Amino acid sequence: MAITTILLAAILGYALGSIPFGLVLVKLTGGGDVRDIGSGSIGATNVLRTGSKGLAAATLLLDAGKAILAIIIARYFWGETAAMIAGFTAFLGHLFPFWLRFKGGKGVATMIGVLLTLAWPVGIAFCLTWLATAFVKKQSSLAGITAAATSPIFAYFYAGTALALTALALALFLIFKHQDNIKRLMAGTEPKIGAK
Repeated sequence: MAITTILLAAILGYALGSIPFGLVLVKLTGGGDVRDIGSGSIGATNVLRTGSKGLAAATLLLDAGKAILAIIIARYFWGETAAMIAGFTAFLGHLFPFWLRFKGGKGVATMIGVLLTLAWPVGIAFCLTWLATAFVKKQSSLAGITAAATSPIFAYFYAGTALALTALALALFLIFKHQDNIKRLMAGTEPKIGAK
């Protein structure tokens, strides 16, 4: 693949991924800066702490959607490898947006978008693992970490090494962004889903 194509796919993914939908939606509806509440994240779980399930759902869909759009565009113009690059950089854009001094979300919704579009059965497995863990433990962070950690296994058996390695890289970044959550989980102080 030409270096120009790689760069174009990477820039496309990062640009779309770095759109902070949670921050924008909460501000537009008069909720202030979502970074000032809860975990300080711009993602759907923290938006839920504003008390608006609708805004949280919209954030979840848009954060997944920006990765989906990046992958679809890259796949259409440059092929599957470019699509994988665009998906990965969309994820990085969400985690480390230039516009917010590289302090973004934690990546669960965007990772769902990436996996669903690159190999939908792997994305479904991620979602089911998240739902099962969240149902039992009532903690979004633990559900996200568990789903991310198991996704490379599903990816390997369904789609092979390339997607498994991509899923592993996504999972490592996601777990890195959940460092504070992991500390609270270990201390028994991590809030439950829906806590304001």
